[in-house]
Amino acid sequence: MSSGGDLAAAWETLRPHWNIAPSSQPLPSTPVYSALRMFLSPFLRPLFRWRIHGAERIPRSGATILAANHLSHVDPIAVIAAARRTTHYLAKDGHFSNPLTRFVMRATGQIETHREAGGSDALAGAATILSNGKALGIFPEGTRSKREEAPFLLPGKTGVARLAASFPDAVVVPIALVGMRNLMTPKHHKWPRLHRRFDVNAGVGVTWLTWLGSQEGGGVSASELATLSEGDEHAIRAELARLYRRFTDQLMGSLSALGAE
Repeated sequence: MSSGGDLAAAWETLRPHWNIAPSSQPLPSTPVYSALRMFLSPFLRPLFRWRIHGAERIPRSGATILAANHLSHVDPIAVIAAARRTTHYLAKDGHFSNPLTRFVMRATGQIETHREAGGSDALAGAATILSNGKALGIFPEGTRSKREEAPFLLPGKTGVARLAASFPDAVVVPIALVGMRNLMTPKHHKWPRLHRRFDVNAGVGVTWLTWLGSQEGGGVSASELATLSEGDEHAIRAELARLYRRFTDQLMGSLSALGAE
């Protein structure tokens, strides 16, 4: 079994194949974020009937990926409340077109992404957050689930795995949002039904390197990575794609086990 140092060094030899460069845009400052959280939290707590489980599993500092299932527009607020730290999300440029929503987005440190730039722009924005040692909120499904019947959980996209691989010491925490569909059903409810109870369940976090070397995870040794680094481009890409898919599927399995619907 490889030591953590050997595995990290071997993974580093593959950097040209997995590295996601941060955006050239600096991380926005959040001067009013703390004030909003200080004044809004006491107001929101009596309104929302929520229960947060496992909040102590979310690191209070350092690069962190908070990966949750996505059922309603309330989801980012629930994750931010559970995190108890500044959490940045990627938001479509359309959310920045209105002066009021633009102020809210920028004040809370949300990152504007441009639809015409595609997924690369979003990944670069996410990399900026993690490279600054901040918390990134992400929905691995890529969009809100609009399924009419359970199970609502969609297959995960591998962007979350690519980010974890590019920041192999960042902690990835699965967060299951339970009951959100009853709180705010897509196409049916314009506003959340605040009397409905929901739960936020945070699971045990894992870093990419820990997962990579675990037999229950990637099951890869330092020597195997060293051999892979000497292979051709096609073989490397194929193996990385396999690892990304396995990590994502296991993450989605963790969300399901935590109660994600």
